[in-house]
Amino acid sequence: MIRKRTNDRSTNRQQWSSLWQNCTNLPSLKQIHASLITKGFNSCSSALRELIFASAIAVSGTMDYAHQLFAQIAEPDIFMWNTMMRGSAQSHNPLKAISLYSHMERSGYARRGQLSVARQLFDEMPVKDLVAWNVMITAYVKKGEMKCARRLFDEVPKRDVVTWNVMIAGYVLCGENRQALEMFEEMRGVGEQPDEVTMLSLLSACTDLGDLDVGMKVHRSILEMSLGDLSVLLGNALIYMYAKCGSIERALEVFRGMREKDVSTWNSVIVGLAFHGHAEESINLFAEMRRLKNISPNEITFVGVLVACSHAGKVEGGRQYFNLMKDVYGIEPNVRHYGCMVDLLGRAGLLNDAFEFIENMNIEPNAVIWRTLLGACRIHGNVELGRLANEKLLEMRRDESGDYVLLSNIYASVGEWDGVQKVRNLMDDSGVRKEPGCSIIEADEEKALMQFLFDSKRKLNSRNQIS
Repeated sequence: MIRKRTNDRSTNRQQWSSLWQNCTNLPSLKQIHASLITKGFNSCSSALRELIFASAIAVSGTMDYAHQLFAQIAEPDIFMWNTMMRGSAQSHNPLKAISLYSHMERSGYARRGQLSVARQLFDEMPVKDLVAWNVMITAYVKKGEMKCARRLFDEVPKRDVVTWNVMIAGYVLCGENRQALEMFEEMRGVGEQPDEVTMLSLLSACTDLGDLDVGMKVHRSILEMSLGDLSVLLGNALIYMYAKCGSIERALEVFRGMREKDVSTWNSVIVGLAFHGHAEESINLFAEMRRLKNISPNEITFVGVLVACSHAGKVEGGRQYFNLMKDVYGIEPNVRHYGCMVDLLGRAGLLNDAFEFIENMNIEPNAVIWRTLLGACRIHGNVELGRLANEKLLEMRRDESGDYVLLSNIYASVGEWDGVQKVRNLMDDSGVRKEPGCSIIEADEEKALMQFLFDSKRKLNSRNQIS
């Protein structure tokens, strides 16, 4: 016989509401729980809420039982969290309320972006320790709400290095690098001792700003902190900073002084040397890296080597390294590797080889690939391939005035003025306008790639700093 269950929740509440009023001790509470199970109400969220409220608040001495009930709930709602923290605060172990708050945050309210819920729970905590303050500040920082984070930071009764680090790293993540540096000065002004995480954030700020002078001051601060030998993370961050700020000599000095290195350490110097015109040194360092048994090159390593070959005009060397990447190290080329090869062939004037290489790519060429070929055609005056590359670009996007101007310059370089006029007419028909009084400058793909590499490192460091 199947027992029919009512769906009227108000009737359900009336059936067991009187039971809560008569509940005065743990045995009676357990009896009510058993009754809920037999009547099929155990999965009812309203019943569970009432049961937890009774055990945590209404019935004295049953907080342990409330914790047992609460642990069985997969996704407690706000009422349940508040009830448990309130009951814990009134129990013989009020510090349990802090533990509950930290667990609530780890359960995902702040991480899922429910900052209002997290803040409500935080504000209702009867006792707030430094962990709770830091967790709430971190939640605001992760959402990029630095003004709210700063207001809460200013309210913290007593801060520790974690509190400062979260704020400094948050400013870096939001691109407010000057504020990060100012906060570091404020941190030192109150006598708080920075740690490695602090310095990693500051180096990221200097890297983004390209401020060599400030970067050198941060380096000196690291040495003054007497951290001993540079850790891999700090050493890598220093190398990135110096390379980005144009001081490859200092980057090499840090590199040579590091006792322990990982693949990112080697990549930083190989890429830095390549982009600063030290192609031979970059290639030689790659050869030195390959002789190591505990470190293998990765996809970024080969970007640096291919750039070095492009700058040095080493066409055959570039082809060998491209094949080495695939055949020996099993690294599948991505669009940056393909772009480096097109640039290498284009610089060398092997435009037909570059076009054939694009045609045989295993991935769809993007606008950067075709624009690289178009730029090479302008340099070497190849009208036919330039027109073809421009057509490919127009298929992707028709509003980039720089692409039209590059093709126009190709026609002009060989005296085909009718072609120049056709390009201008095409621009008019497409509604593309060149800004008056501005020069059209080719996109510097090398700087863009270097920026990508530095940004990748900064994001990795930021994830390590705010977790």
